[in-house]
Amino acid sequence: MSGERPIAVVLLSGGMDSCVTAAVAARDHRLALLHSSYGQRTEARERRAFEEIAAHLQAPFRLWIRQRYMTQIGGSALTDASLAVPEADLAAAASGQIPITYVPFRNAHFLSAAVSWGEVLGARRIFVGAVEQDSSGYPDCRPQYYRAFNEVVRLGTRPETRIEICAPLVSMLKADIVRRGRELEAPLALTWSCYRREDLACGTCDSCALRLLAFEQAGVPDPIPYQKR
Repeated sequence: MSGERPIAVVLLSGGMDSCVTAAVAARDHRLALLHSSYGQRTEARERRAFEEIAAHLQAPFRLWIRQRYMTQIGGSALTDASLAVPEADLAAAASGQIPITYVPFRNAHFLSAAVSWGEVLGARRIFVGAVEQDSSGYPDCRPQYYRAFNEVVRLGTRPETRIEICAPLVSMLKADIVRRGRELEAPLALTWSCYRREDLACGTCDSCALRLLAFEQAGVPDPIPYQKR
C-alpha cells in the first residue's frame, strides 16, 4: 500500500543502545527486528530481552538467527569460555585499548544478515545501535565503518535495492542515550547489558559499568537488578 510507512530492519541485541535505536526507528518505520544468538555467554538472557522488547514495540516482523560459528572462531571472552570476562577498566577503553570482550569483526556478520533480510523485505534502512563515544573502543563501532559498509551494500545488492545503514546513536554519549530513551518511552527496563550473568547483572564488567555510569550521569535510576553496584 502506498500509504504504508517504509520497513526498517533493526539489529536488536536486547541491550540499551539497540533498544533506544529501535525506538528511534519506530517513529517513521515499520519495524523488522533481527536478533542473533552467536554463542555469547548471556545468549538466553539476551534473546529473552529481544522477545520482550519486540512484543512491547509490537514489531510486525521479527527474525531470530543463529550465528554460533563465532564460538568456533573464538578470540573473545564473550564467545570463548576459556577466556575470562575482565573487571571493568573504563580508563583503558578511553585510551583506545581494545578489550578481550571484542568479538572479531562481529558487526559485519550481523549487518550482512540484516541486509540480506532487508533486501527480501524491501526495507529502506538498516538501523544499528553502535556507539563510538563512551564505549569499549570496539573498532566496528566507528562512523567510518558504517560509511564504508554502505558502499559494500550498494555494490553487493540488486540495482533497484536502496538500503541505507543508519547508526543514529553513534556519536552520542551514553547518558544522552538514556535521556533519549526516556523521551521516546523506550522499554529500558526490559533490556540486558551484562557480559557475565543472566539472573542478576554483575555490575562490574565493562558493559555494566558503562551502563551504570550512564544512568548516574543522566540522573535516573537503572531499572534492572544488579548483583553488585
